[in-house]
Amino acid sequence: MSGRAARIERKTRETEVMVELNLDGSGKSSVETGIGFLDHMLDLFAHHGSFDLSVSCKGDLHIDPHHSVEDIGICLGQAVAQALGEKRGIARYGFFYLPMDEALARAVIDLSGRSQFVYRVASRDGRMGDLPFELLEEFWRSFCTHGKMNLHIELLYGSNLHHIAEAIFKAVARALWQAARVNPGDDRIPSTKGDLQ
Repeated sequence: MSGRAARIERKTRETEVMVELNLDGSGKSSVETGIGFLDHMLDLFAHHGSFDLSVSCKGDLHIDPHHSVEDIGICLGQAVAQALGEKRGIARYGFFYLPMDEALARAVIDLSGRSQFVYRVASRDGRMGDLPFELLEEFWRSFCTHGKMNLHIELLYGSNLHHIAEAIFKAVARALWQAARVNPGDDRIPSTKGDLQ
């Protein structure tokens, strides 16, 4: 991998996860988590963020998808933080409104080095394929905490669970792309403190 890239591996009694991420990629992805709907969402995330992303996970799916979803979020967040390095010259902030049919989601990111997660998506019963809707919040909380970012996700409206999930993943991808982009010729760390770790 070249550019701002990272490889993260995590092995516990519950899961074995590997994530490779290149923030300066072209949207290529190879994802095998054992959870078909999550594979689809991560492919969308890579494509709409123009990230190169490889994810593999062997988890205790015979219990339920929770451990796999959470640990993939942890590793993806860690990969973002590692790939950003000192964050010199980045825009730091990003936001995006994403419509997906009847659903509209908003994601706002500050790559501040401080974790703060706000999730304004009403709890709903149901599944998207093999992924319970409630696990989306766990995924994004893990991603935010281990990515050391301020992440706000809000569903403005929507009814179809697939559309809601897709709007959120695409919105976060686009907001992250904005926040992580490098301003040409700017080598400063975008903080008056001089540090974003």
